[in-house]
This record gives sequence, C-alpha cells and structure tokens, in this order.
Amino acid sequence: MMPLARRSHQHPGPRRGTAWRWVGTAALALVAGWPPVPAQAAGYRVEAVASGLEFPWAAAFLPDGRLLVTERAGRLRVIARDADGRLLLQPQPVEGLPPVLVAGQAGLFDVLVDPDFARNGWIYLSFAHGTPQANHLRVVRGRLDGNRLQDLRTLFTSQPAKPHDQHFGARMALLGDGTLVVTLGDGNVERTDAQRMDSHVGKTVRVTRDGSVPADNPFVGRAGVLPEIYSLGHRNPQGLAWVPALNTLYQHEHGSKGGDELNRIVPGGNYGWPMTTSGVDYTGARITPYRTLPGVQPPLAEWTPSIAPAGMSYYDGALFPAWRGSLFVAALKERSVRRVPLQGGAPGAQETLFRELGERMRDVRTGPEGALYLLTDSAPGRVLRVVPH
Repeated sequence: MMPLARRSHQHPGPRRGTAWRWVGTAALALVAGWPPVPAQAAGYRVEAVASGLEFPWAAAFLPDGRLLVTERAGRLRVIARDADGRLLLQPQPVEGLPPVLVAGQAGLFDVLVDPDFARNGWIYLSFAHGTPQANHLRVVRGRLDGNRLQDLRTLFTSQPAKPHDQHFGARMALLGDGTLVVTLGDGNVERTDAQRMDSHVGKTVRVTRDGSVPADNPFVGRAGVLPEIYSLGHRNPQGLAWVPALNTLYQHEHGSKGGDELNRIVPGGNYGWPMTTSGVDYTGARITPYRTLPGVQPPLAEWTPSIAPAGMSYYDGALFPAWRGSLFVAALKERSVRRVPLQGGAPGAQETLFRELGERMRDVRTGPEGALYLLTDSAPGRVLRVVPH
C-alpha cells in the first residue's frame, strides 16, 4: 500500500486550538497547487488500497477481513489480502447480482453484511430498479458463495414508482434488535411526497431481515399509511449509523442550497422536509419560511453552506484513541471528512479532515483493525486507508 499524504494529528478542542498543518507528498502538492509542508510527529498516514473503481459508493467488511465495495455502475468488488497480508482488489466482480438501473444518480448503492454471516453468508444490497421513467429503490438479500451471489431474495421495493433518476437515499443499517432500516430520498420530483404517508419517498423504512414488517413499527395498522415507514420528512439521506453504546440511530441528509442536517432518528419522527429547512432552492428562491415547526424533530447539527454529506461511520477503534466516540461524515462538495465527536449523544465541536487529498468523499468506514477507509467519488475512484503515522 502506497502512502499518499500525512498530516499532524492533535486532540481537538478549544484548549488545544484549531490550527492544523496539512502535510502532503511533493507530487500531491504539485497537483493540488499547494507547497509541501514539513512532516509533523504523531500524525496519520493515508495509503492507497485500490484504484480504478467506477464511482465507488459503499464498503463493508466480511468477518475474514475481506472488504466488499460497490460501484455505482452495478458491480460488487472484493478486496482481499494476499499471502503477504497486502490488500488487493480482485480482478473479477462478484457474479449473480440482480439487474441494476444505471442512469443519472441511479445505480448500485449500499452493501451490508449480516451479523450472522459466518453461518448464513448473507449480504444486503440496495440499488435502483426499473427504468428512468418508472423506478424504485430495491433491497435484496443474497448468500455470498466464493465470488458469486446466490439465493437472492427481494426484501423491499419502494412504492410508488418515481419518474426521475435522482435522490434515492439508499443507506442501510441494522438496529440493535436485528431489524433493517433503509433511507429513501424524495426523488427530487414532488417535495411534498416526503410528507405523504402512502409513499415511501422521503422516508426511513424498517423491515425484518426476511422483508416482513415488524409489528412494532410506528404506523402499523393505520389506514392509508405504508406500514414500513419508520420516519418521514427527509430530502436525500445518504448517511446512517447505529451506535449500540448510545442505543441511537443517527442519520444525515443533503439539503438543497444549504440546510444539510444531522439527525437523531426516533420511531415515527417527522424531520420536516419540505416544511422546514435552513436551506434555499438552487435558484435562490425560498423553499419555506420555517426552520422549525411544532411536531418536527429539530436537527442535531446543520451545514450551511452545504458540505453535501454522503456516507457516515461511528468510530470506536483502537488506532486513534482521540477519535473514539465520534461520527465520521464523508463530504462530497467540501472534499473532506467531518469528525463529529458525540458528547452525551449530542454533537460537539467538529473537525474537518483530509481536505489535503482534494477528493470528493463518498463513504467512510471503520475497519476491524481500527483504521479508517475512505471511498472517493470519481471515475476512476479509489479506496484509501488511514492509519497512524
């Protein structure tokens, strides 16, 4: 693995200040237009694990240390260790995937590994299904057997079909009770559909791992309400993290021009879109006069101007003790990763990381050894590994 860049690491907080010195190789400095900076002690190192991926979207670790990576173009790739322990991208994609709609923002999205994978071999995939004129978000479960996905089972298909290839949401997480939650965007068509209870768009949904509806879902049994709905009023939520130590589900979503949000998801909660937002439309027009309303869950944090938050991970690893207990948020527009320390479950002062790489960040994951893994949003895209320097 080839080191790309390193930067000094200090404990964040007002007592230590917020001044940071970025450190890059001469080649990176030349590309980015920044002069090289002398290396600092006690920093981190960024290594290239894999390159040449077509818009990698999500990553998940298998119990044996292999890394699964989705490409939005409809491929699932495997990164495995060779005899010397080096992580290498396997040349052939996994076979047996279902048909995926690839158009605009549509494609293959998230991958999730079942906690009982060693026994059942299950993984979960979310992807765009249908046609550009009538598409859905679909979630399937399959058994990974070597380099092939078998015994596919459809667990969820969003309703109704939507006519454009934007705002799918598509992140997945398993709650502490083993149920599966999935985010869905508003489709960027009719914003008010995020408030309609006969539509999955603009919602978080919750199903069991066999696709049935949990009996304790918040809207089960209500006439005219889709029983999978777990929360509503979302624009385009692409970050999701269950934190067992806090028994809390965190989610973030893209705003329009500003108004990106970090939220604590509660069953039945309404998160306001498009009735409340601190953002404005891309034209500059006001979307709503309200930032808060009675009955709407307020965000824990907001980003205006927009950072375009993508993947999210909770860090509790051993390699970076100062980072433990933090959410890490990949940012596309800001070309960074935001570290959001949690203090009593609430966000503290944020730290902006990895801007020296100059990359749009699509996903961030915590590896089993405590390293951070970053997916860059480009073609060709890369998988990067962050370890102590």
